[in-house]
Amino acid sequence: MDLVSNMLMPLVRRLDPEDAHALALNALMLGFGGGGFSGRDDPALSVRTMGLRFPNPIGIAAGFDKNAQVLRPLARIGFGFVEAGTVTPRPQPGNPRPRLFRLAEDRAIINRMGFNNQGIDRFAVRLARLQRVSSSGRPVIRVPVGANLGINKTGADPEQDYPRLVGRVKHYADYIVLNLSSPNTPGLRDLQQTSRLAGLLQAIGAAHPDRPPLLVKLSPDLARDDIGPIVETAIAGGVQGLIVSNTTISRPGGLASAHAGEAGGLSGRPLRPLADEIFRQVAQIAAGRLALVACGGIETGADILDRVRAGADLVQLYSAFAYDGPGIVPRLKRELLRALHAEGFETLADAKGMA
Repeated sequence: MDLVSNMLMPLVRRLDPEDAHALALNALMLGFGGGGFSGRDDPALSVRTMGLRFPNPIGIAAGFDKNAQVLRPLARIGFGFVEAGTVTPRPQPGNPRPRLFRLAEDRAIINRMGFNNQGIDRFAVRLARLQRVSSSGRPVIRVPVGANLGINKTGADPEQDYPRLVGRVKHYADYIVLNLSSPNTPGLRDLQQTSRLAGLLQAIGAAHPDRPPLLVKLSPDLARDDIGPIVETAIAGGVQGLIVSNTTISRPGGLASAHAGEAGGLSGRPLRPLADEIFRQVAQIAAGRLALVACGGIETGADILDRVRAGADLVQLYSAFAYDGPGIVPRLKRELLRALHAEGFETLADAKGMA
C-alpha cells in the first residue's frame, strides 16, 4: 500500500482538489487502495472507551466520506474507526466552487464546502447496510462507525433538527457527533454557547435517552474563557466525549501558499499548535470525565503519542490522509509502536494522560 501511495499520490495532487477527492472516493468504491491491511492490529494499540473497543486509535475525520459511501474500504485500509458526514436533514449542494484549496507548501487545506451532502435519508440507508452480517457470520464492518450530524444552511431549527437526525442514525451508528463548529454554515458556531448547547442536549436527551455515545465537535477558535463552561455544559447534558478540534478561521503567520487568503476553515500542519493548545486545556478541564478525540495537524506516530500523553483516547486524520493517501495508516501504526517502546510504554493505555 505504501508503494501505491508513493506512486499515485503525486499524480492525484496535480488534479483540482475537489476532483481529486471525488476520484479517491470512486477508487475506494471500486476496491482500489483498501486491501492492504491484514485485519489484525497489535494489541498494544487497542483502545476501550465509551463502551466501545477500537483496534487502534486512528480514525478518519468527518468530511472525507460525507455520504457514508466508503466506510468499509476505509476500514480495510486499517483505520481503527470511521466517521461519516457531516450530514444534514435535507440534501444540499454546498457553496459554489471553487471551495477546496490545497496549500501544498504548508501541508494544509482550506475548505468552505458548506456541508454539501445527499441528506439523512440516503445516509441512514447506507449505515443500515453496514449492520448486515456476512455469510461467515461476521459483521461486514469490524470497527466502530460514527455519524457526524449538522444542520442545513437555510430553514434550520437546531433544537428540532438534531434530535430528528439522532433518531435516524441511532440504531446504525456506534457513536454520534454533533458538529457545532464548522465555520462554513452561518450561525452554526453559535450553538457552542452554553445556553444554546444546554437546550440542544436537553432536547436530544428527552427524545432519545437510549442513544449511542454522543460527542460534540468543538472549534479551535473558542475564547479560552469559554472552554470551561462549554465542557461542563457538555458533561451536564449527557455528552460522552468531545472532538478537539475542527478547522480554524485564523491564519497563522508564515503561510507560504498563494491560497492562504482564501475564506474557509484551515486544517493540516499549520493548525497543529492551535489544536494542541485547546486540546490540552479541554483535557485538563475534563479531567477524565469525557472521552477525548484529538484532531488537527496529526502527521506522525509521535504526534499521536503526544496527544495520547496529553489525555486523548483517540485521534483523527484528514489533511495528512489527503496528502499521503492510504499508506499513511500503516506507517502511523508502525511509528506509534516505535514511539511507545522508545518511551518505555508497553501499551497505548499505559501512556494515556502521562503528560
